[in-house]
Amino acid sequence: MKKITKLSTLLFLVVTCVCSIPSADAQVSSLPHLSKEGAATQLIVDGRPFLILGGELHNSSSSSLEYMQVIWPRLAAMHVNVALTPVSWELIEPQEGKFDFALVDGLIQQARRNDLHIVFLWFGSWKNGVSTYVPAWVKTDYARFPRARDEAGRPLEILSTFSAASRDADAHAFAALMRHIREVDGQNHTVLMMQVENEVGVLGESRDRSPVANEAFAKPVPPELMQYLQKHKDTLIPEFRKVWEDAGGKTSGTWEQVFGPGKPKGLAVPVRTLSPPMTPEEHETGWRSLHWPADEIFMAWQYSRYINQVTQAGKAEYNIPMYVNAWLQQRDHAWPGTYPSGGPLPQVMDVWHAGAPALDMLSPDLYVQEFDELCARYMRSSNALFIPESAGDARGAANVFAAFGQYAAVGYSPFGIENPSTAAPDGPMAKAYEFLSQLSPLILAHQQKGTIAGVALDKDHPAKKIQIGDYTLNVSFARSWGTTPAPDYAAAIIMATSDGEYLIAGKGVSVSFSCDRPECLATGLASVEEGAFVGGLWVPGRRLNGDEIMSGSGLRLPGENYTVQKVKLYQYR
Repeated sequence: MKKITKLSTLLFLVVTCVCSIPSADAQVSSLPHLSKEGAATQLIVDGRPFLILGGELHNSSSSSLEYMQVIWPRLAAMHVNVALTPVSWELIEPQEGKFDFALVDGLIQQARRNDLHIVFLWFGSWKNGVSTYVPAWVKTDYARFPRARDEAGRPLEILSTFSAASRDADAHAFAALMRHIREVDGQNHTVLMMQVENEVGVLGESRDRSPVANEAFAKPVPPELMQYLQKHKDTLIPEFRKVWEDAGGKTSGTWEQVFGPGKPKGLAVPVRTLSPPMTPEEHETGWRSLHWPADEIFMAWQYSRYINQVTQAGKAEYNIPMYVNAWLQQRDHAWPGTYPSGGPLPQVMDVWHAGAPALDMLSPDLYVQEFDELCARYMRSSNALFIPESAGDARGAANVFAAFGQYAAVGYSPFGIENPSTAAPDGPMAKAYEFLSQLSPLILAHQQKGTIAGVALDKDHPAKKIQIGDYTLNVSFARSWGTTPAPDYAAAIIMATSDGEYLIAGKGVSVSFSCDRPECLATGLASVEEGAFVGGLWVPGRRLNGDEIMSGSGLRLPGENYTVQKVKLYQYR
């Protein structure tokens, strides 16, 4: 009997030990990753959704641990939870094959001491389109690591995408970096994501015009791209599909035969499109169109294929989310070459999805005034929205509400976050992040349910209509009382908690409600309660009525401080 008991016990212990060993799938799922959660794609960290209240450092700040020592506490004080931190190829591989990760280790340790996470920005082959962050042994060996060239044959300070040697050296360094991050952070998950390169594309020319590039441009479009376009023909980005169809919708041919003409020979690309060849009228409207489409699409394919191999090499070592960011086409940069031609812009997202399936996201560096339009364009083709660079002023503090509320963004990150004006603990971004950090669990939950909306208002867009639940919410600048000046920006996040009940969080807005269905009656405010979320729990404050609800016509969230109001609607006749 004792032998049976001992055997049973032994078997129990063996089974228990075996069962407690995490499977390969469990280990992978425990890493930071993107996951479709209901209506939204979210970043999952240690098994829970995570909202990035980010800030991107200046390009050279993180090259010195001593310099960074005073930066980390500033970020923590303004409620940043993730620092977007450059790490450059030249500093980790100063000699070929000899790696130095002391800076990477120091940044990770400093972030941990300040309870922050990191998204590393890999400044490898390209940064802002050019190749200034590559090691000196790459810069000086231009025979082995050739440059892109302009029409006159002059070399550009841009590594050519047609160089297998450049691609393989970059991939080797990136793989070594990811292997090291896994070794030092694979259990802690301080590093959440990686940006692969930075704002890639050809500047100063519409495409690479080196002999090898010209030869490839004259050849047929690769069958892999043509097969992808035919397979996804009905769901292609509309402006891209139009270019293809306007050129005849061909299923084979050279780049110009399939996608239309490139830049005319002999035409110089201006630094900015305020000068010819763009007229004043085109300056206002032309930034939404593809110019010289064959050139940009050709370069998008070359960059995406190159970066896909770099990404694959990194993911083979440590598979956390990876994305690329884009310098956008815009009014002053509307022609390819005035912005980096071939980067992951919205008009060529299909090419990037075909050429770089290893990437998790294509992300806009979003400074332009058409914030809503660009967010919507980057959400097409099931692309999750992450904004790695944006404004950090009052405009940015308003836009973050729209990003999280209206577009279910994974995260938002002002550039130059350590600037004294941006990092001030009483500045607009710090106040917005402090408020949103309290609401993050609610925001994430309502993103999943699709019961959330958000608005950012400015003088050009002083009012917006939002349809959420059974009601239309009319959001406008709050009417000023007394001598309080009207703000330049206002913002709100709206969450539908049940039928006819909403949480509205923000400042500087008035909100009225209407029901547009034929069976609807007049809409009134049954109750309005001011309050706050403390530890995730609602703590009620004043019961609002009278002047505070504009005599029953709607809510008013004053412009001085962020507030939360809970409203219940009713109908009457």
